Amino acid sequence: MKIAETPRLALRTFDESDVADFFKIVSDSQNMSFWPAPFDLSKTKGWIQRSIDNFNKNQLSRFALVLTETGELIGDCGFINLNVNGKDEWDLGYIIDKAFWGKGMATEAASAALGYGRKMGLRRIVANMAVDHLASKRVAEKIRMKLECEFINSKNRNLPTFVLAWNAPE
Repeated sequence: MKIAETPRLALRTFDESDVADFFKIVSDSQNMSFWPAPFDLSKTKGWIQRSIDNFNKNQLSRFALVLTETGELIGDCGFINLNVNGKDEWDLGYIIDKAFWGKGMATEAASAALGYGRKMGLRRIVANMAVDHLASKRVAEKIRMKLECEFINSKNRNLPTFVLAWNAPE
């Protein structure tokens, strides 16, 4: 099911048939260089199944990111309900295949996902990334998220981590 569309990209729900294509992306060490480790096949299957389950539960999840022109899966983007720096948050994240880095795809996808989250009634959305992941920080800033804090992330190799947030107007 299509969730959002931009001129170049579509966010759609994952399904089990996406495992092989998504595994090619998340098993790559360069694509996953800011994650604790690349995914193995089991973790990839679990990621997709949790995305499917989360969508079925509350219509919020990580979504397959595909090129509108070809339907090629190039990553994912969307939400995980996550404890970030001691608070339960709706965390916006994105994984993009390295072949598409530097082309504005992450910003385009994140903007579409943020719009979807707002439409679904989210009043606060955060994004967290290692402080040296400047490209990811720039994506969050381009979609008008503001730096809130820095913390040591025990879930990601105890790396210093930024939290950027979007808050609905009062």
